Amino acid sequence: MEHRPSLDPAVAEIRRAVRAALAEIDGPVIVGLSGGPDSLALAAAVAFEAPKAGRTASAVVVDHGLQAGSAGVADRAAQAAEALGLPARIVRVEVGGDGGPEAAARDARRAALRSAADDAGAAAILLGHTLDDQAETVLLGLARGSGAASLAGMAAARDDDGVVWLRPLLAVRRATTRAACAAEGLEPWEDPHNLDRRFLRVRARHDVLPLLETELGPGVAEALARTAEQLREDADAFAEMIEETIEDIVEPAEAGIAVSVPALAANPPALRHRIIRHVVASEFGASLTRSQTLEVARLATHWSGQGPIDLPGCRATRSGARIVFTASGNAIV
Repeated sequence: MEHRPSLDPAVAEIRRAVRAALAEIDGPVIVGLSGGPDSLALAAAVAFEAPKAGRTASAVVVDHGLQAGSAGVADRAAQAAEALGLPARIVRVEVGGDGGPEAAARDARRAALRSAADDAGAAAILLGHTLDDQAETVLLGLARGSGAASLAGMAAARDDDGVVWLRPLLAVRRATTRAACAAEGLEPWEDPHNLDRRFLRVRARHDVLPLLETELGPGVAEALARTAEQLREDADAFAEMIEETIEDIVEPAEAGIAVSVPALAANPPALRHRIIRHVVASEFGASLTRSQTLEVARLATHWSGQGPIDLPGCRATRSGARIVFTASGNAIV
C-alpha cells in the first residue's frame, strides 16, 4: 500500500475552517491578502479548498503606501498568491486621516476590497482575522468602556448589500496560521507596525494579553472570544427587537425624524438606549457616546424643560410627546 504523508495539523485545521465557510456561500470569492501569516495561510487554504467546492477564487492585495517599500511587499504577496494558484490583483490606495491612521487605513482597505469584489462579481470577501485578533478587539473595547455592540467584536459573517464579509479563522489561533505557513514552506511578511508599541493594539497583543495569561492562567484569549460570541448573539436579538419596535414609535419629522416619548419611556433602558443610537446612526450617520445617549434618554424619562441637545450631526429636542432629531443647523419651528 502506498504511504501518504500525514497532513500537518495546522494546515488541516485551517482548511477545515475554510471548507466550512465556503459551504455557506455560492459564487466567486476573493481573499484579502496582506502577505502576513494569517492572510497567507488563509490564501493557501482557499487555493486548495475553492476548486473542490466549485468556487472561483482570487486574491486582492491592498497597498496602503504607508511604509517604505510597501510596493515591493505588495508585489511579493501577489506573487505568493499566484504561486498558490490564486490570480492576484494589487490595489494601491490613498489613506486619509479621519479617525486616526489605523481607522483610516482600515476604511481605505475595506473600500478597495469591496470595489474589487464588485468588479469580480464576488459573493464573498475572505479576511484572515484570528481568535487572537478577536480577543484583542474585546480587550480594547473593555479598556475604552465600550458597549455590548463593540464588545461583540468581529462577526464571522456579515452581509453587506449582497457581498458577504467572511472571517473563517475567528476560531483559529495566530500560532496555528504561523505553523501552517511553516509547514507549507510559505514565507510570510512581518509587518513592522505589529511591533510598534505606539499602537494600542500592539501593546495589548505583546504586553497585556501575555500578562493576563501569566497571572490568570491560560485560556484568556479563548474566554474573550467566547464573550464576543455571546454578546453578538445578544446584539443580534436586540437588533431584531429594535426593528420590530421602531416602526411603531418613529415617524418622519420636518428635516429629521421623531420618536414617541411615551413609547420610548415604556421600554427597558437597554432597548431604549439602543433605539436612540439606532435612530441617530441610521438617520444621520453618527455614533453617540454613552453620556450622549443617556442625555437624550432623559428627555423622555426625566423631562424638566431642558433645552435642545447638540449631538454629532444632529440635534435632539423635546417637542410635546415627541423627541425630534433634526440635522445640525436646522431648527424646529
